[in-house]
Amino acid sequence: MWIEPNELPVNRVQYLDENGKLTIGAPEVSDDELISMYKWMVQARVFDQRALKFQRQGRIGTYAPLSGQEAAQVGSAFALEKQDWIYPSYREGAALFVHGFPMKNFFLYTMGHLKGTDAEGANVFPVQIIIGAQCLHAVGGAWAGKYQGENSVSVTYIGDGGTSEGDFHEALNFAGVYKLPMVFFVQNNQWAISVPRSKQTASGTIAQKAVAYGITGIQVDGNDVLAVYTTMKQALERARSGQPVLVEAVTYRQGPHTTADDPTKYRNKSDVEDWLAKDPLKRIKAFLLEKGIWNEELEQREFELAEQKVTEAFETAANTPKSKVEDIFEIVYEKKTSQLTEQQQSVSSEGVLK
Repeated sequence: MWIEPNELPVNRVQYLDENGKLTIGAPEVSDDELISMYKWMVQARVFDQRALKFQRQGRIGTYAPLSGQEAAQVGSAFALEKQDWIYPSYREGAALFVHGFPMKNFFLYTMGHLKGTDAEGANVFPVQIIIGAQCLHAVGGAWAGKYQGENSVSVTYIGDGGTSEGDFHEALNFAGVYKLPMVFFVQNNQWAISVPRSKQTASGTIAQKAVAYGITGIQVDGNDVLAVYTTMKQALERARSGQPVLVEAVTYRQGPHTTADDPTKYRNKSDVEDWLAKDPLKRIKAFLLEKGIWNEELEQREFELAEQKVTEAFETAANTPKSKVEDIFEIVYEKKTSQLTEQQQSVSSEGVLK
């Protein structure tokens, strides 16, 4: 029997429309949780805007903006338990902050400081630059957690472009075969640098790719933090019971791929404007205002507080003494080998052989 592409339909989960109006019954989320998620989204937006400026001023290195993806990241990370693990790519600042990763360390990372990989107790793996490699790391972590009897889930974040990498498919296959406690969270932000979603895959959705690997797939409105949070809670519950899940969050990258990119060269202005109308912060703010649990005074205060936190984090990072070449040898293994000690002794603080 032939299986046609349109025989694998995937419905998109959505609670709030573009105007912040409920499309279906409200999920079981408390007012405190709603406000907390919105505050994290505000913090993420302010951080992103400031980080972009810092890069343009030459105060940090290349940076991958996340504006437009706050609901996807905050909603998914907010659903995690403390013992769960995040295996990020390079655009997951908001998710990392929600899960406990220090903002100052993210700035250190963008400055090339060794301490930028220190999660300080948060269950966060170092940022992965190699596209898709974090999926394999997450599989290894999930398998180890299952072997040791931990009640943890490994969550890996990847973009729509990354789903074309072999590592992504190998990880899905492995997770499906061994029933690992894993969630693959795909942020489909429509563009893999200059390659549009339509040129990335012929699949009707990315979520349906899960079917081939024997795992569960679901698509969610990535600009609706309520939908993302509720869906992620369900995905984590499944994963904890040994059912890996692929979540596709449909969202949009409002800015450039990185600060080395110019999106005006390949994106249509009208398309950008259409997506800006779906801005995740505007959507949840409208919902909170309608519920009467938010107002413009609180809004102004929250943005000011967010600015203050970013300033403090950046100043702390900027005033941290620079890493020394010798320090690199201290973080390769938990216990330094004799070969590393020999190599460390042969290098001066200027990074040259003594």
